[in-house]
Amino acid sequence: MHPYFKKKFIIPTVAAGFLFIGTSFKEDFFEIAKQIEIFTTMFKAVNTNYVDETNPGELMDKSIKSMLASLDPYTVYFNEQDVVNFKINNTGEYTGIGALISRKKDRLIVREQYKNFPADKAGLKAGDEIIQIGDVLIADFKDDASQLLKGTKNTKIAIKYLRQGKTYATEIVLDEVDIKSVPFYGKIDEKTGYIVLAHFSRKASNEVKEALEKLKADGAKQIVLDLRGNPGGLLNEAVDICNLFVPKNEVIVTTKSRIEKHNNTYKTSKEPVDTEIPLAILVNGKSASASEIVSGALQDLDRAVVLGSRSFGKGLVQRTVELTYGTQLKVTISRYYTPSGRCIQALDYAHKDKNGLAQKTDSKNFNAFKTRKGRTVYDGGGVLPDIELEEAKTSPITVALQKNDGIFDYATSYYYKNPNMGDKIPQITDADYASFKQYLKTNKITFDTETEVALKNTLATAKKENIDEAIQTEYQQLLASLEKSETTMLDKNQKEIKNLIQEELIKRYQYQEGLYQYYIKNNSEIKKAVGVLNNQAEYKSILKM
Repeated sequence: MHPYFKKKFIIPTVAAGFLFIGTSFKEDFFEIAKQIEIFTTMFKAVNTNYVDETNPGELMDKSIKSMLASLDPYTVYFNEQDVVNFKINNTGEYTGIGALISRKKDRLIVREQYKNFPADKAGLKAGDEIIQIGDVLIADFKDDASQLLKGTKNTKIAIKYLRQGKTYATEIVLDEVDIKSVPFYGKIDEKTGYIVLAHFSRKASNEVKEALEKLKADGAKQIVLDLRGNPGGLLNEAVDICNLFVPKNEVIVTTKSRIEKHNNTYKTSKEPVDTEIPLAILVNGKSASASEIVSGALQDLDRAVVLGSRSFGKGLVQRTVELTYGTQLKVTISRYYTPSGRCIQALDYAHKDKNGLAQKTDSKNFNAFKTRKGRTVYDGGGVLPDIELEEAKTSPITVALQKNDGIFDYATSYYYKNPNMGDKIPQITDADYASFKQYLKTNKITFDTETEVALKNTLATAKKENIDEAIQTEYQQLLASLEKSETTMLDKNQKEIKNLIQEELIKRYQYQEGLYQYYIKNNSEIKKAVGVLNNQAEYKSILKM
């Protein structure tokens, strides 16, 4: 037997033995020990008897990951290579290129470059496809390609990339990249300060505090805190940000679990900056986790008016557990609850439908809770704003366009057809929108709605059964009807999609800062937040002050 093969069997056998010892102390462990022993013997039997040569490491990796996938998407296993590749950056500082990059299959795409950082200085732009890093071809590199863009300061990395069908070469010089948790703050008008909080890194609360104090010194008498699109981050930073606006010893969030040691209460521990300044918080469907703790807690404490659309509903708490041989487990250990007792989590992974999908709680089953001053608020996952804004909601067709990069790719095409906009704000005309729809059609960008996927699967099954010719006419009719429906949805949600195209283009021409400068003058959600703050009678009425 191969030595590697022998090595792989040591862990389950020892683990099983350990758990059998434990059963004398805790009877609950018996079933775990029993199942481990069954799996161990089965795993050995498969690998020693299977007709072809097996790879025990790959089999074990797949079995573990498949098992965890049945729980929730946040409980995951990292093998040795995963641990090397996976790096969560919570510091706000790292050596890198200063760009947001995504990988889709074998393609490495620049999503956004940050002004005056290495990628920007090297000439990379959103939409560029990096095809080679040093001597490594991305198409042949199956591991985490971002590792190829890391190194010490002043390291030079040769890059080849595709732009509009042509190949270019450049050189990136690595530098210390300080990605701000607060990428922008400023004054909307003489008395209203605006703070954008993009994520909760280790510097988040300090950056918000600095912005708040500077805005107050500059005459701001009320604050809009923008948490739209903020995916969350560090729990303690969320508590400390709340602490800027509420006194010491306030309960901000609790965690609850079936395991006693994971039940915790998190309170503010510092002196606040300002407990009186009127505060409006903006959230949307992409505001998650720590964003929901801040908005939910300040809502429950009647300290802020929340505007926008219901937040994402990510209220599951994870902890990383070190395993043997350099592997790790990130496991969900508890749920988040706001001060009023509302659970933030939207999807119940413990109870799935017949298709194995977790479902959101029906609104008729929502539970009512009371804020400190007796206002009624509801659970159901996420944070429901005090003032819901239609423009903050995202339509299904828009979600599809963001998922399939329809808007992103069109913006890239538009940018290179209109390269000399300078500081002008691009206006998306009806003609531009017609061009956008044609672009989607010409480039065969699919929406992959549930209906569309089901229809394609039906045809694929029909081909396997050699009956596709018999249903071809009906299939084409259904496909045509579906495409007509999608066109109708594109027209119905034209305003929303035009805004997203415009925002993407502003970032192309004027970077992220340009988008926020545009927001404080034109964004309707910000305007409505300012309107509530300006109307102190309405503000106090909402908060029962």
